Amino acid sequence: MPHDRPTISTHVLDTGTGRPAAGIQVRCLRLDEDAVKAAGEGTTDGDGRIPDLLDGQQLVAGLYRLSFDLGGGRFFEKVTLEVRVDDASRRYHVPLLVAPFGVSSYRGS
Repeated sequence: MPHDRPTISTHVLDTGTGRPAAGIQVRCLRLDEDAVKAAGEGTTDGDGRIPDLLDGQQLVAGLYRLSFDLGGGRFFEKVTLEVRVDDASRRYHVPLLVAPFGVSSYRGS
């Protein structure tokens, strides 16, 4: 998979331990006007990353919902983010920082 292909990727970091969060299941849905469509899913690797949440599908402009299943008895069991893709010719990286009692995200590069 070329690294410059437009897609949505993520990186989950556990700031409480200072380590990547491996084994986190992430589901990506595309929200159309009249339907919610599965766009892809994956599990974070040993470095806490999923390089392509679209499972090789083409990125198209629109609204996407990323659901992170944190589980593990954490205070935040699941985190859901909705992100808008305006330019389908570029990559979108959505990191998630997880702490025992807090979560944060931002648009990465």
